[in-house]
Amino acid sequence: MKKIIAPILALLFMGCQVNDLKPNVDTAFAIEALTEYVTVSKVFQDVGNNSGDAVLTAENLAPTTKSSNTKIEGPIITVEPLDFTTFPKTTTIDYQSGVLCKDGITRKGIVTIVSTDWYGKEGSEHTTTFNNYYHEDFKVEGTHVVKNLGKNLDNNLQYSVTIENGKITTNTGKTINYKENSTRTWVAGFSTPLNIWDDEYMLDGTQSGISSKDIPYSLTIEESLYFVLLPRSIKSGILDLDIGNLKDIKFNYTNSTITILGQTFPFDY
Repeated sequence: MKKIIAPILALLFMGCQVNDLKPNVDTAFAIEALTEYVTVSKVFQDVGNNSGDAVLTAENLAPTTKSSNTKIEGPIITVEPLDFTTFPKTTTIDYQSGVLCKDGITRKGIVTIVSTDWYGKEGSEHTTTFNNYYHEDFKVEGTHVVKNLGKNLDNNLQYSVTIENGKITTNTGKTINYKENSTRTWVAGFSTPLNIWDDEYMLDGTQSGISSKDIPYSLTIEESLYFVLLPRSIKSGILDLDIGNLKDIKFNYTNSTITILGQTFPFDY
């Protein structure tokens, strides 16, 4: 998402004068809030991807390994209890002092997931919490809950995603608050549970938060966002973003345009 920040900032500077914004929203603060939203959204989407991947990895290894500790391309994954039937089951992902992962992101600290049943079973819930966990230089806090809603009419698994008390702390001490209520539809990669990187999914729902300068922002997905993980990108979809009283910033990933204050511009994502 970093690729879209520079064009957006340029457009805001060129197309939005301070008088275009409502009195309680400074242009610079709105721009900073937009940049922070892009960051926090990316981090929490990443949490969902990696937590689900770790649970699936643990499930596939549990019946065949004699140890509850398994190191897969960097982090140490621990499963307790290590059997077929006992739930709740706790999966711990320990990135220790830092692991450079396949996507180029360095992660450190501990992520813990408590599951009520297998990830692919309808009705199962998976609650993720964090212990001194960092995505690059961003400390991540909050509670991330995923529930398996079963398959839709297209035979694709759907999951509800709820994030409460989400918080990102930067290396300069700034904090950004975040919450989410969304639905993820898993459209590709389910048959290869040990390979997160071929996953593709559709995202619907809402996200909101407060920037480090106390500017509220909210996002509504107007048309489902189609995510692929490697290379990380959004293939299509439309989302609407409000920052303070600056309303209806529209990102159209299908035709690569952004609309701000009624003016539409191309962007390179």
